[in-house]
Amino acid sequence: MKFEENQLAGLERAEVATYHAVSGRGRAAMDELTGETVAMLSGQRVRGRTFGRQIAFNVIPQVDVLEADGVTREERRLWDETRRILDLPQLAINATAVRVPVFFGHSLAVHATFERAVSVLQATQTLQRSRGLTVIDAAAVAEIPTPATLAMAPDQVYVGRLRADLTRDRALNFWIVADNVRKCAAHNAVSVAQILVNSSR
Repeated sequence: MKFEENQLAGLERAEVATYHAVSGRGRAAMDELTGETVAMLSGQRVRGRTFGRQIAFNVIPQVDVLEADGVTREERRLWDETRRILDLPQLAINATAVRVPVFFGHSLAVHATFERAVSVLQATQTLQRSRGLTVIDAAAVAEIPTPATLAMAPDQVYVGRLRADLTRDRALNFWIVADNVRKCAAHNAVSVAQILVNSSR
């Protein structure tokens, strides 16, 4: 993709950690989280059938099948979808997909490095003009996007904790939350990246 002068910035690298709700594995996984939670609060042991280990009060750094190179299929999907939609086949992208004990709502921590400097103000203003996306401004609102509070709004992606990366030039960090039933984790990440990369100043 050639980045023209009217584009906000070119994406150079992205590092993403995704936090997947159990509903991504269906009703049985949700029932298992419920059952394990009740059992553990009652002092009982749990087996952890759906995910191969308990999910209640736990996080599992593996979503989908682990492949021979140590990457999971979900992580590879995120690479492939991001590169395809942004038309950046050589984009450096590093991902870790984690299953968390949340019923609904995927979350993502994104660290993005751009070809040109992008200020927090520029990024915020660009994202605020976009449809289907809500920016939670930490300076104005005492709200942080979380699955339990905001992720159930249909077709809405929430961005919060938008800030400069103090360890790298031309880099931003931000947090994304959305309803995973309507939008997968990869789609959420790509939606925000596409806005930042392709929007006009």
